Amino acid sequence: MLIRRIKCLKYLGTRYNSSHYVTTPIFYVNAAPHIGHLYSAVIADAHCRYQRLRYPELDVRLCTGTDEHGTKIQQAASLHGVPVAKYCDDISQRYREVFRSASIQQDDFIRTTEDRHKRAVANFWRTLYTRGHIYSAAYSGWYCVSDETFLTDSQLRLDEATGTRYSLESGHPVEWTEETNYMFRLSQFQDDVRHWVKTEARIRPAKFEKILLDTLSEPLPDVSVSRPSNRVHWAIPVPDDDSQTVYVWLDALVNYLSSVGYPDEKFSVHWPPAQQVIGKDILKFHGIYWPAFLLAAGLEPPGQLYVHSHWTVDGQKMSKSKHNVVDPLQAAQQYTMEGLRYFLLREGVAHSDGNYSHVKAQRILNSELADTLGNLLSRASAKSLNPGQIYPSTSAEHLADLLRSLDAAKRLQDSLLQLSERCASHYECNHFHLVADTTMAALHAANNFFESSKPWTLKAGAPDGNQARLETIIAMTMDALRLSGIVLQPIIPQLANRLLDKLSVPTAQRGWNYLAESFATSPNSSNSHPGFGESRQLDGQTSALLFQRILEETAAKEVNQQQPQPAKRSKSKKKERRETIS
Repeated sequence: MLIRRIKCLKYLGTRYNSSHYVTTPIFYVNAAPHIGHLYSAVIADAHCRYQRLRYPELDVRLCTGTDEHGTKIQQAASLHGVPVAKYCDDISQRYREVFRSASIQQDDFIRTTEDRHKRAVANFWRTLYTRGHIYSAAYSGWYCVSDETFLTDSQLRLDEATGTRYSLESGHPVEWTEETNYMFRLSQFQDDVRHWVKTEARIRPAKFEKILLDTLSEPLPDVSVSRPSNRVHWAIPVPDDDSQTVYVWLDALVNYLSSVGYPDEKFSVHWPPAQQVIGKDILKFHGIYWPAFLLAAGLEPPGQLYVHSHWTVDGQKMSKSKHNVVDPLQAAQQYTMEGLRYFLLREGVAHSDGNYSHVKAQRILNSELADTLGNLLSRASAKSLNPGQIYPSTSAEHLADLLRSLDAAKRLQDSLLQLSERCASHYECNHFHLVADTTMAALHAANNFFESSKPWTLKAGAPDGNQARLETIIAMTMDALRLSGIVLQPIIPQLANRLLDKLSVPTAQRGWNYLAESFATSPNSSNSHPGFGESRQLDGQTSALLFQRILEETAAKEVNQQQPQPAKRSKSKKKERRETIS
């Protein structure tokens, strides 16, 4: 016990290597991907993009993939009338397509059917076995096929009318099972796991730490880590015993090791993971079983589990029976994939279930991406105000006067001065909704400044025409857009890159450190962006239209009726279409 405690304390120490290894859960291929799966992936992706942006010296690595073994996979393949291997190939490919479309920048996509993973599982099993943590025993208990787990009586509810028992947590039915399995001595690691969980910031949000500690307050029974191969044949065989297959959760958890090269020594370069992103439904497996397995194998548990809640649809749980499961690729046809990324990270909060609704998505995307961000770029780069199509430098005289005489200019400066520190703090906690809040507040200040400064009264030919003052106003506005684009890169990478492309911001000047370079930090400089150079030509190949407003079908029809009608169109119409921002 003392030896394990010493090891555990060592494991919980600060890591001094330069690796930042992040994982998503690997997604079970019993069904096609939905927005809940994408949410896990975009959280991890945005986290990694921020780490690369803020700490370029870090070796950031992101792993995702698919979990392809178990009874449910056998059943799903049978239901679809295809061989199990082909079924896994097809569904795994669909996950790849969704993640590619969503710009998930993973370094590895692992499948549990790969040979490298099977080798890792076999080695991990042998390590646990030779250390004396696995033993064979007759086992009986309530097994939930849907959840791939055994449950105790306290985790069940009985339907008195039918006599059927159901999981309290998932609501899925269970069946009584009696079999000879290999067991893992989980009970011996209860104190060590509790110590790991209680370490500061180990489990976030904090409510999930409490859930784990409540579970750990009761004695932990030893757990089955194998199933008879005549019951579960689509699985990895137990080393040296073909009558048993490795329990699907032990198999699946080892993927985090497989991805970094375990059991080869090179895996230690990235181990342990800095953060593992998971859904709340798999908290027990990652928060209790996983650290216990690792400690038993002499390996360090992860630095942090980041646990997120689920998504409902119009206030109801997503389910096939309700026909309300949201396909990310279909949703992207309405909102674009960048819009969907933004909505999930803008609306989702890890500690509570998010609600997906078309009305809410349309309102947020139109208000924030189309109007607040997109329309400001369109106005600042409009040829009527900016005929030279430049990102100008500021006039020190006019900049000082605007900051002195116009409250809106001072509020914009204050907002931009706080942008880096506030957003960095939110990003460090994966509070992407607060990053969006802070950035939109800065853009609202920029819009207010643009209106208050009335640049249209300063253009050539106007009674009060003043080119130097006009260019200073445009430069200040474009500084706000540039800084917002840098900040939003982890959340909406493609949209942010198009914004920065339009402003002709060199790739080398899109790092977090360039948030310190603007009129707000250099109000006495004749150049609002030191190191960026003098006035620059905007990129004529990139459209100033960042995000098109989403209109309902009725509104779209009204717009069409006001416009000359083209040749007869097909009878099939989309429920929604996009309109160019005016």
